[in-house]
Amino acid sequence: MTYPDTYYKRTMSDPKKRPSLAGTEECDTLIIGGGLAGLTTALQLARAGQSVVVLEAQSVGFGASGRNGGFVSPGYATGTDQIARIAGQDAAKRLHLMSIEGVDYVRQNIEALGIDDAKPKKGLMSAVRYEDGASLKAYVEQTRRQYGYELEFMDRDRVRTVLKSDRYFQAVRDGQSFHMHPLNYLRGVAREIERLGGRIFEASPAKATNLDGAQKRVMTQNGEVRARNVVFTTGGYTGSLHGKLKRSFLPIATYVMVSQEAPELIASAIQTTDAIGDNRRAGDYYRVVDDGRRLLWGGRITTRAASTQALVRELRAEMVGTYPQLAGLKTELAWSGLMSYARHLMPQIGRMSPGVWHCTAFGGHGLNTTAIGGKVIAEGILGESDRYKLYEPFGLVWAGGLAGLAVAQLTYWKLQAQDWWRERAA
Repeated sequence: MTYPDTYYKRTMSDPKKRPSLAGTEECDTLIIGGGLAGLTTALQLARAGQSVVVLEAQSVGFGASGRNGGFVSPGYATGTDQIARIAGQDAAKRLHLMSIEGVDYVRQNIEALGIDDAKPKKGLMSAVRYEDGASLKAYVEQTRRQYGYELEFMDRDRVRTVLKSDRYFQAVRDGQSFHMHPLNYLRGVAREIERLGGRIFEASPAKATNLDGAQKRVMTQNGEVRARNVVFTTGGYTGSLHGKLKRSFLPIATYVMVSQEAPELIASAIQTTDAIGDNRRAGDYYRVVDDGRRLLWGGRITTRAASTQALVRELRAEMVGTYPQLAGLKTELAWSGLMSYARHLMPQIGRMSPGVWHCTAFGGHGLNTTAIGGKVIAEGILGESDRYKLYEPFGLVWAGGLAGLAVAQLTYWKLQAQDWWRERAA
């Protein structure tokens, strides 16, 4: 079983190992990639009675799906105004409602499948680091009016009652969003796929494909799968198997650390079980875990491999800058992971050719969008709906290669500078 050393691996409750592919398998649909998008697609198809095979290069949830912050909330990596500019107001509204549906889908799976080890906790606070109460109140009202979705405005006094920091001003609280243990959730979904007759093969990277004709063929080192449909769901760890897909997004690294056990020290700063994020483009996100005994803190992005320990020093500087009282809180473990970002910052979901589908590029907002993405791809394969076509304006556009990575890094630094000036003016 191959996983990086993360908090989620150390607290993984299901140690099951799955075999690698050997020989020939036949199925209705083959999914390449055993993360949240791939397993959601497989689950929906298996529920409908299709025979499914999942090929995973490492272990299910090896990539971003199993090592992220654990936040499950509506929306995408870009805002609704930008979505509307590209796809139109009506499509933007429908897409946002589908992102809410993705949150509900994950919650329903946890309840229906009894995935208690996902340990869902209600509540997410999005806090601002400068005075902006009027805008947040307007946003709360607009969200209620446009989507029928209830949010809660929190003024500065109330925010600072639970977040003991003078860096925060107002916040919006979403009581319908939640946070969880993503790897345990994903492994629970994998168990259900197998209970329904689906086959999942680990340590089985796809090496070659023949996607022409009615029957598709995908080869691994020791085997082959033949299927009527193939779905690519490989994310930030996509190799060169499908060139157009790989060129359509950038792999972006982010970083997470978990503290030592120190419940009293953590409670001196954070007195809520809500997950917390701030309003910066690549801001901090954090939550207490282990019933308040540890603090999980994430943030920072880089466009190329960086020293995790060096980035941890930056994360700690952010943590202590926000909560000086946590200066003595030691970091016990840290890790990084690759997310996939398209230029338009939207998921890339759709059909590439007859029987060949893709569902990827979730841009650091994947726990709800992988859910709805996998669901609509399954609906498309089954002929139940064409909702996947709502994502067509956000296609497989070239991400820019090395130049795209450079532009992404420069944009991030620019946004950081804007955030810094905004906070200084507060």
